Amino acid sequence: MAEKIKLEHVSKIFGHKPKSVIPQVKNGMSKEDILAETGHTVGVYDASMAIAEGEIFVIMGLSGSGKSTLIRCFNLLNKPTDGSIFIDGQDIVKSSRGQLKDVRQKKMAMVFQHFGLFNHRTIMANVEYGLEVRQISKEERRDIAQKNIENVGLKGYENKFPDELSGGMQQRVGLARALANDPDILLMDEPFSALDPLIRREMQLELLDIQERLQKTIIFITHDVNEAFKLGDRVAVMKDGKVNQIGTPEEIIEHPANDYISDFIRDIDRSKVFQAENIMIKPNALVSMKDGLQVARKEMEENGISSVFVIDRSRHVKGIVTIDDAIKGIKEKETLPDVMRTAITIVRNDEYVNDLITKSLESRFPLAVVNEEEKLVGFILRVHVLSGLASNDVDETEEYDG
Repeated sequence: MAEKIKLEHVSKIFGHKPKSVIPQVKNGMSKEDILAETGHTVGVYDASMAIAEGEIFVIMGLSGSGKSTLIRCFNLLNKPTDGSIFIDGQDIVKSSRGQLKDVRQKKMAMVFQHFGLFNHRTIMANVEYGLEVRQISKEERRDIAQKNIENVGLKGYENKFPDELSGGMQQRVGLARALANDPDILLMDEPFSALDPLIRREMQLELLDIQERLQKTIIFITHDVNEAFKLGDRVAVMKDGKVNQIGTPEEIIEHPANDYISDFIRDIDRSKVFQAENIMIKPNALVSMKDGLQVARKEMEENGISSVFVIDRSRHVKGIVTIDDAIKGIKEKETLPDVMRTAITIVRNDEYVNDLITKSLESRFPLAVVNEEEKLVGFILRVHVLSGLASNDVDETEEYDG
């Protein structure tokens, strides 16, 4: 994917002479010592990252880690003390006031933790607000606002006021307002943290659904590791104003950069991070519909397995044959389609382990894993699902026993 945003050595120091503190931070002085000695607060130090177009990039950390300070650097609500921020190749730190206004109005929008709605305006008027500021005609902004209200599932609430809605619905209004300007980039600063757990999960799913349709570049801030790994294509982990590690959820779980990150992710629900493709095994034996039972029996015997998937010429799964059925079929002069079992469970390679638990328990045979083109790419035994709950290290030499 094309690079949308790039940060190069961004630092944000709060105080009367912020640049004077940079050398002390560089020499390893702690935030606490700098505050005590100089009265300056280190918000962010030396943050560098590249974010792809259409990516959900999550910045995660505990309170005081610098994550909220950093997201406000993206739109220069916090102007960096040092470093560069490139949006579509333009360093906005060096932009004129007019150029920055154009970026904020047309390329970026922000969704706040506490909704930031105008209580005296209807939902429609709240969503229209940014368009109104841009002096879009009333008819056009009404059409745009209506479309975005429907996008977030609030059709029918246009004439309600914010205090008539639940917290989750108010956050949907905030999201619709942000989307109304059709920004390339959405900045979301802990937008769901004020919601109760059930509504929070609903909003997470809503965001993923919206992203599937609209493909925005999203910078999402959270202190919740499960939320970060559920939403993020990649995640940056911050501590004391510094970025400790950037990677996919799987990369961070498998290869934490330091003890802090190991501790941070200790309680992560792995079943909601790992997907079928992370725990599946590529099949070392397959038979096609044109093969006979003798070929199927030979494949199973040579590979020491007790069942084998049957595929067509396009590698689509048609069923499974067991060794017992093959031997019996050979004796009774039956064909492969005669004995093939079709009551198999097929799962997508991007399904989460959490969603495979029931399927694996209910299936008599291995789960067949297919890709977007419905082609067989692997299989999963029940033991692989259970192993995936604790670790992604599955022994690929383990017997494929059906």
